[in-house]
Amino acid sequence: MRQFIVLGHDAPTTADFSLDDLSGAGRLDILCRCVGAAVFLSHGIRENVRIHLVVGDEYTIRFDSGTLRRLYPDERTIAARIRDALDQREDAIGHMPAEVSPGMELYRLGFEATLDDVASEGTVVQLHAEGTPLPEASLPSDPVFVLSDHNDFTEREDELLAEQADQRLRVGPETLHADQTITVAHNWLDTAGYTEY
Repeated sequence: MRQFIVLGHDAPTTADFSLDDLSGAGRLDILCRCVGAAVFLSHGIRENVRIHLVVGDEYTIRFDSGTLRRLYPDERTIAARIRDALDQREDAIGHMPAEVSPGMELYRLGFEATLDDVASEGTVVQLHAEGTPLPEASLPSDPVFVLSDHNDFTEREDELLAEQADQRLRVGPETLHADQTITVAHNWLDTAGYTEY
């Protein structure tokens, strides 16, 4: 299983946003692109991938590629599904999710609780511009990649990751967008650390 936790610091926590201005909705466009990069292949969906979007440190929206249905790779469609999830936020009670649709759930959990839940399922890897280069790192088993949106990790988030993360890695010499970082991480794993094609 590959998992990604993406922190959406400014993302909306209610369904009150326009699909016509995703960048103006707390850079929701970034989170939508991250979902697309995490779960989609050309003409298909990856197997064994989960992506957790932590919005406003209040809610976590989880997409599970194994059971995901009726999701398409364009930003607007993904944003509409996120809006559907946030519209059901009253049904989420702590660790009991609101079932949005097949393969998609909304939890009333912030970053710390989400990280605690997911950390036990694999190797936590913080993706950060100041980490060890991927080619110098060993491949993690069942990786849980944690990355931020267009904002840096907060001091508290860094503290939590210092406690939980097994590795801190960077995907290349240049700073990439979050969705591009997910694509590079997938490729690193797909090619067994850039050794098999």
